[in-house]
Amino acid sequence: MHRSCRPSRSPLALGFTLIEVMVTVAVVAILGAVALPSYRDYVTRGRIPEATAGLAERQVRMEQFFQDNRTYAGALACTVTAGKFFTFSCTAASATAFELTATGTGSMSGFTYTVDQAGTKKTTAVPAGWSLPSPNNCWVTKKGGLC
Repeated sequence: MHRSCRPSRSPLALGFTLIEVMVTVAVVAILGAVALPSYRDYVTRGRIPEATAGLAERQVRMEQFFQDNRTYAGALACTVTAGKFFTFSCTAASATAFELTATGTGSMSGFTYTVDQAGTKKTTAVPAGWSLPSPNNCWVTKKGGLC
């Protein structure tokens, strides 16, 4: 009777080899490394509409106030209010001019958007990795300065 030094695999042996598990872990790690930055950008882009919609709404309220009172001074839309990711303020209210500002807070810090009485939209600040649009006449919503 001759016995081999190699262990035999029983037909009842179940499971994965160490190599199979290591390859699976490596594939999952690579997919995670690619997907996570894309997901973060997606979440950031999804939070920007709070600023743009908030500024548009406040601009309409400022114009309504002007139509009723013939001045922007004293408009309630010029009070500082906080949203979930942006703080809104009126930085330059006078009888004939205003500039509304949305400043990012928390995970959106670094973003600053403005709009004035003429409807001129500007992105005045963006976080690292983002670019200001050229010309700066819109609210940037994507990396690379795209509006």
